[in-house]
Amino acid sequence: MNAGRSHHRPWTTGRPRSRRHPDFRLAFGPFLTVTPSMKSRLIRLAVSLWIAGLPWLPSIAAPSPLRVAENRRWLVTQDDQPFFWLGDTAWELIHRLNREEAEYYLRNRAAKGFTVIQTVALAELDGLNTPNALGHRPLLDNDPARPDVKDGADNDYWDHVDFILRRAGELGLRIGLLPTWGDKWQATRGGTGPVVFHEANARGFGEWLGRRYREAPVIWILGGDRNIESDQDRRIIEAMAIGLRVGDGGRNLITYHPRGPGRSSDYFHHADWLDFNLHQSSHGARDHDNGLFTAHDYALTPPKPTLDGEPRYEQIPVAFYMQGSSSALRFDDTDTRQAAYWSMLAGACGHTYGHNSVWQMWAPGRNPVISANTHWREALDHPGALQMGHVRRLFESRPFGQLLPDDGFIVDGPRTGGAKVRGARAADRSFAFVYSPRGEPFSVQLGVVESRQVQSSWFDPRYGTAHPIYRGGNEGLQTFTPPSSGPGRDWLLVLDDSTKQFPPPGTSIPSRK
Repeated sequence: MNAGRSHHRPWTTGRPRSRRHPDFRLAFGPFLTVTPSMKSRLIRLAVSLWIAGLPWLPSIAAPSPLRVAENRRWLVTQDDQPFFWLGDTAWELIHRLNREEAEYYLRNRAAKGFTVIQTVALAELDGLNTPNALGHRPLLDNDPARPDVKDGADNDYWDHVDFILRRAGELGLRIGLLPTWGDKWQATRGGTGPVVFHEANARGFGEWLGRRYREAPVIWILGGDRNIESDQDRRIIEAMAIGLRVGDGGRNLITYHPRGPGRSSDYFHHADWLDFNLHQSSHGARDHDNGLFTAHDYALTPPKPTLDGEPRYEQIPVAFYMQGSSSALRFDDTDTRQAAYWSMLAGACGHTYGHNSVWQMWAPGRNPVISANTHWREALDHPGALQMGHVRRLFESRPFGQLLPDDGFIVDGPRTGGAKVRGARAADRSFAFVYSPRGEPFSVQLGVVESRQVQSSWFDPRYGTAHPIYRGGNEGLQTFTPPSSGPGRDWLLVLDDSTKQFPPPGTSIPSRK
């Protein structure tokens, strides 16, 4: 195989450019004759200045690799801090966006608090035969043993992948990278294909990819919307996993993206190479309890972290793959919030969001897959994406690595359907959460937080704001009635040990040691 430029480490980052001192050519651009290339720079500068004041955008070197926590429930950083996986599905990022567009997308997601971008090297939408936005294809003669790598920088498909991974790292993001979409290794579920992988070249391609991106901020995601339907399927995936392990020396985590509704644990839970589980609860119905997927994985032995890597997308038609569905009935931000909190309180180590226009980077003039109808740039700022940042802020405002799913202290309240309440508590009993998707009242047994006095607060998942209720005694049963109720009126109760002096829920990030 062509191992590429072994001396070239395009994903490593240099010293971040100061936001206070932008390139003088850009700063004085308005006073010069504006050429097309200068216009492009000015646009990028405008985006940079807009983003610069937003709170989530870091200016740091590429993130170090993640690992599984000692309790096998969370992912952690190298300094043993819990890592909150907040993913966005951008399956066609590498294939469809040029440099300027990719920069815009990555900065938008970093500013909103996303931590993982899920994308694909060999993309779903004819990723082998339709060139990327720069006119390049990934393989010579569609042969995984022959990645199309040319000498020099910025002149082949993989140089563009390098750019995206490097910029993601510079922005503090990690890339959940699928080596290939599933239609390149399995033909039974349709797709553009063509099928190009078998056991031998799957291992070789995995090794090449792992070696090239060993030091990149990647998390490997095998599968690509496919389940294991034969021994041959299993051999291909396991061969690619072995190749990745050999190529990157085991530096980066590996998981598997199944077809929905499906779970990686059904096929690979006991595989040594599967570091954590990932399920796709999919897009089949409103009020589909994706927390049940998480709870299933949480109960398995040996324990492994788990998360919903593809829940219901914002603005995708409800049950689009079922007969009689309507393109006018679509999931909205209410649905995406419900999925996030249901899964997190059932024991997930993070959550992934998606938007029907963003995953495919749809724009007028492109074929609208699954009835996409909003330009991807506009869709980036739809309500659900912003509200995912509130999820992360809430959990990071408490030592969330201690959370355990626990509904036992909820003694009354909706137990089924779209209003189903779900709870979790800290292992040291310093705090607890209860989520009410429709603002329905519920009763809890006080004492779940071990303190003479408990501080209770409402957290508004729509706006990310906290509203204190009371600080008082911590005995007996207490019924809590959220400030509003009905579809889209979800609330989350926070119970805190008053001696811990936690900040208001969702407002700041304490030490998590």
